[in-house]
Amino acid sequence: MSHVVTLPLLIPFWTAVGLLLSWRARRAQRVISVLGAMALLGAAVALLDAVARHGIQVVHVGGWPAPFGITLVADLFSAIMVVLAGLMAAVVMIYSLAGIDAPRESFGYHPLQHVMLLGVCGAFLTGDLFNLYVWFEVMLVASFALLALGGERPQLEGAVKYVTLNLMASALFLSALGILYGLIGTLNMADASLQIRGVAPARSTTVAMLFLVAFGIKAAVFPLFFWLPASYHTPPVPVAAIFAGLLTKVAVYALIRVFTLLFVHDAGFTHTLLLIISGATMVSGVLGAAAQGEIRRILSFHIVSQIGYMIMGLGLFTRLSLAGVICFLAHNIIVKSNLFLIGGIVQRRRGSDRLKEVGGLYRTSPGLSALFLISAFSLAGLPPFSGFWAKLVLVLAGLSVERYALVAAALVTSLLTLFSMTKIWTEAFWKPEPEGGAPRTPAAPPPAGSARSELPLLVPVLVLTALTVLLGLGAEPVFRLATRAADQLLSPGDYVRAVLQGAH
Repeated sequence: MSHVVTLPLLIPFWTAVGLLLSWRARRAQRVISVLGAMALLGAAVALLDAVARHGIQVVHVGGWPAPFGITLVADLFSAIMVVLAGLMAAVVMIYSLAGIDAPRESFGYHPLQHVMLLGVCGAFLTGDLFNLYVWFEVMLVASFALLALGGERPQLEGAVKYVTLNLMASALFLSALGILYGLIGTLNMADASLQIRGVAPARSTTVAMLFLVAFGIKAAVFPLFFWLPASYHTPPVPVAAIFAGLLTKVAVYALIRVFTLLFVHDAGFTHTLLLIISGATMVSGVLGAAAQGEIRRILSFHIVSQIGYMIMGLGLFTRLSLAGVICFLAHNIIVKSNLFLIGGIVQRRRGSDRLKEVGGLYRTSPGLSALFLISAFSLAGLPPFSGFWAKLVLVLAGLSVERYALVAAALVTSLLTLFSMTKIWTEAFWKPEPEGGAPRTPAAPPPAGSARSELPLLVPVLVLTALTVLLGLGAEPVFRLATRAADQLLSPGDYVRAVLQGAH
């Protein structure tokens, strides 16, 4: 079954190639883009099924055995993340049928999205730290182009901030790789987990701090998050939605991978530091959201605050907390992307996402209002939606190890998140539409041949909202799968054996 590991890389690669070959045929590009995204989702589900049934799947590219060659590895955690990437690809590509204007399509929107998805899936499946760096750079190049696509001044300003901070993070990451290689002579993650045991704790902890800063910038943790709210509100809605759902989560995935597989020998220091960072990230992000007056700026700051919960689960470093992190990742990727997509529909219908300039949507769009409320309640952690169970597991994990201050910060953050969501509801949906507000200019005319309706916008929102409800009502099987993935993270022997195949 190991061949299924390569499909999440081959599908976006060949989809991007097909899109480049059909550069001037926009209708063909749309069809290829949606079909490629659906194929990626199907391959991701097949990969998760293979891992769940048959164990960790490994491919040694070119037949070179580890630790000498390029290795692709899929355990339960990485397979779950690939499924979530495929899901985001499918819904965003459908949304793009009405959410992206013709000029951006003509400048390469579709191939850039699939190149970025290639980088995302590569980061989830690589078994080598240097190739993780390569996949991060693939993501960075494609995402920078998507941010700047269209050439509008706010986009370019946001793109410059985004790429500057991420290039600094990449330089730190590369420096950390060089130092780690000098210490242990390998960058294969399974082999490194064995070799680093012979390194003096002070040296390994120093390298761990470099990785923490590099991935912390990319994940937008405190105090390194200021680039994210300055850039994520500027691109078109489909770009912002997939960024919000996936890009920072790739860095969180990398943090979880290295701080469960490699840097576990001084957990009293490293993971306590992660807990401090998580609390500061939660509180600073949610306070920033409370001060904003635009829907997408509020949601951008909430990306930061929600990252804090994920780092909290990693820092607690227990079976329950890691299972909670995986549940929280699934919940947050779905809900956060959905809120960005709903914000795009609000802007399309009212011509603005400034809270002072919009209103009355509850009366004119009751269905959209209900969809927003479900996702908003889930983000805030109210039952019976997915966010409640994910946060409950993390709170219980914190209480079990007596981290009461961190649990209090998590609960306060949830209350302030509810305040921010209520603020959007009150201003955009409940209050009457203000006189003299933003003109209701429709979105850019859709390309010839596309459906002149909001159906491509509403279908992804309906799908993601339904998944939010289903993850809440069917939390038990999701939690069981997450617990199995957490067991693999805490007991990496199976991972090491599957990759090295008796080399040690």
